[in-house]
Amino acid sequence: MTKLSELTTMRVGGTPAEILVARSRDQLIEFALGVWQSGDDWLVLGGGSNIVAADDLSGLKVVKTENTGIERNGNILKVQAGEDWDAFVAFTVEQRLSGVEALSGIPGCVGASPIQNIGAYGQEVADTITRIEFLDYETRELQILENKDLHFGYRDSIIKRGKAGVVTWVEFELSDTPSSLERVTEAVGKELNNPAEIRHAVLETRTQKGMVLNELDPDTHSCGSFFTNPIVSFGFASGLPIGAPRWEQPDGRVKISAAWLIENSGIGKGFKLGGSKAATSSKHCLAISNRGGASAKDVVELARFIQTQVSNRYGINLVPEPNLIGF
Repeated sequence: MTKLSELTTMRVGGTPAEILVARSRDQLIEFALGVWQSGDDWLVLGGGSNIVAADDLSGLKVVKTENTGIERNGNILKVQAGEDWDAFVAFTVEQRLSGVEALSGIPGCVGASPIQNIGAYGQEVADTITRIEFLDYETRELQILENKDLHFGYRDSIIKRGKAGVVTWVEFELSDTPSSLERVTEAVGKELNNPAEIRHAVLETRTQKGMVLNELDPDTHSCGSFFTNPIVSFGFASGLPIGAPRWEQPDGRVKISAAWLIENSGIGKGFKLGGSKAATSSKHCLAISNRGGASAKDVVELARFIQTQVSNRYGINLVPEPNLIGF
């Protein structure tokens, strides 16, 4: 039986009771309803890029989304949940559409994008998702959830906050007018004029940070950014050192760089606990990577140590970005 360590980018996770691979929307619905009917613990798995799965998963049944396909109607794109996220972004850039190009290189599947409200460099999917089809766990019924129904927040949605079920497809409305993204320009140090240029620059930057999966680079055997950037009150932010990168939010609060907090709490790139096979990336201390043979316990212990260090130094509790399964 396949272990989840073979299906996740962090490369940790034990052997579940069963893995059902859904290659169509109808199969996805059928398998999910069947597992729910059994009463067993369950997990819907896409690209496996945003989870840390426990070492013991013997009571878990997994439904894996491999339903793919993109339908275009003008600037509206309906995308199946199992479609690879970066392949979808590449498609939009080829079609000269704008709205998700700054999210290039993010691993995973399209179905997970609204759950986490994935974002980078000033773009997030909350800006472009119009609606999704959702199989609700409580009612066992299919629902069409509009953007407003999803209650998007920073790396957050109503689904992440506990609305259980399965995303079957996601609909986006993109633009044929290129975005102007100050944070991408700031990151690469030059003006970018179209989606293709933005995609190229983002992929280059993410590769340099070890954020694009590479079989030969253990830095990329991770969940990407392990912690979200904390959002604090303006008054609290005023008490932090001037050098801490920060971004003012529309509601008056301030987003602080989690990477800066970690590094300035004494945890640098390549840090690991004694005897552990998990470490912060040698390129970017915000990522926790599997250096080869790490267990889920190794990863979680390092994450907890980082949280404690940052809390003791700055009074901020870092929140993990990936979903922790089986803990």
